[in-house]
Amino acid sequence: MKLAAALAVFCLSAGAAEIPQGTHVLLRMLNSVSTRTAAEGYLVYLQTATPVAINGEILIPAGTYVQGSVSHAKRSGRVKGRAELGIRLETMTFAGGKMVKISPRLSSVDSSDTGQKVDDTEGQVKQAPTRGKDAAQVAILAGSGAAIGGLADRSFKGAGIGAGVGTAVGLATVLLTRGNEVELHQGSTLDVVFDRNLLIE
Repeated sequence: MKLAAALAVFCLSAGAAEIPQGTHVLLRMLNSVSTRTAAEGYLVYLQTATPVAINGEILIPAGTYVQGSVSHAKRSGRVKGRAELGIRLETMTFAGGKMVKISPRLSSVDSSDTGQKVDDTEGQVKQAPTRGKDAAQVAILAGSGAAIGGLADRSFKGAGIGAGVGTAVGLATVLLTRGNEVELHQGSTLDVVFDRNLLIE
C-alpha cells in the first residue's frame, strides 16, 4: 500500500493529472445501438460532449473518443419481459493518441420518449413497461368493435358482439407485438460517472 501511494505521488508530481471519484462525464453516441440487433461484444463508439475541468484545468477535452462494447442485450418480449442493454466503457483516446483504460458506470441516458432509463442496481438501460399502453390499445379496439357492431346490427346485442370481437383482436395484437426496444441513437447522450479516481499520465 505504501509503495502504491508513493508511486501515485511520483506520477502526479511528474505532471500526471487525476480525475476524482464521482466525476460525471457527458458522452455522445457516434453509432447507434439497439436491443433489436445488438449482441454481446457489439462495439460502441462515443465522444465526450463537454470538457471535464478540475481546478480550472481541462483534463478531458470535448471530442475525446471513448470506446466500449455491449455487455448484455435482451430484446423486449411479446407477452412479458422488458428490453435490457448493458454497455461496458473501456478506453478513452485523447487527440494526441494517448489511450487510457476506463470503467465508469452509466448514470443516465436519453429516454427517447419511451421511458427507457438506467437501472441503478444493475447499471443497465431498461425499457419502461408497456402494460398501460397495452390496456389502452385493447380498450380502443374493443370500443371500435362495439361501434361497428352497433351500427351493423342497430342493437345492443350487436354492440356487445362487436366489443367482444374488438377485445379479442386487441388481445391478439398485444400478444403478437413486442414491447419497445432500448434504442441509443447516433447523437444521443449518456451521462457516466467514475466510481474511483482515474489517473491520466
